[in-house]
Amino acid sequence: MLACAAAGAAVAILPFVLEYRTAVRMVETGALISTVAEIRNLELLAVQINAATARWQVVQEHSNNSVNAAKDIAERMSQEAKAFSEFLLKANDAERANLRLEVDKSRRMEGEWLQIIVRLLDHTYALYKAAERSGQPSLVEQLGRFQNACRDVVRRIGLAPVIPAAGEPFDPQWHQSPEINPQDAAGMRIVDTVATGYTYQGRMLRTALVALQEGKAPAANGHEPDAGEAIAADAGGALDEQRLL
Repeated sequence: MLACAAAGAAVAILPFVLEYRTAVRMVETGALISTVAEIRNLELLAVQINAATARWQVVQEHSNNSVNAAKDIAERMSQEAKAFSEFLLKANDAERANLRLEVDKSRRMEGEWLQIIVRLLDHTYALYKAAERSGQPSLVEQLGRFQNACRDVVRRIGLAPVIPAAGEPFDPQWHQSPEINPQDAAGMRIVDTVATGYTYQGRMLRTALVALQEGKAPAANGHEPDAGEAIAADAGGALDEQRLL
């Protein structure tokens, strides 16, 4: 009876055991199938990763080529910029040299025409002084007007005469004397103006040549030198135009 009960229990339990084993196998089979699918997905992912890696390698190669090309372009640009800077420096130096030459030429021309104007004004002043010595009031008045008109014209370019008054004390900054040393002329009074001084645009161009109370040298023919003779002889170099500008 016990054996029969055990056999009946075993027979009753066997279907459930078989069903359990079947269910377990089905679960294992489903898990295996899902695992195989995942493995296949992983293989596809690996293929995609390989493809992406290959693409990135191509991109990196292109990037390296681009970087090298950019370096070459930068080097060329730096060389071109350096060459252009050197060209500009040379051009600027040449332009400065040309401008310097033009400025020097302009200064020389300015100095030359200033010398010409001063010479003409000196001769005009000599004519006026000769008219004063002639004792003809009409001639003095006419030449005085002419001289004043010439001075008014040159004032427009900044050339102004320096005319010391009689009795004015000697000043070496504004006056000069061909006969007396400037240190020895201190305290002396001006008797007459032999040649007019000039300033150009506020700067001293030439000091006035004056005759002082003492130390006037007689001329060779026994009379005092007049303005015309002083200008013609340049008073021993005293009327030579000082260096202009």
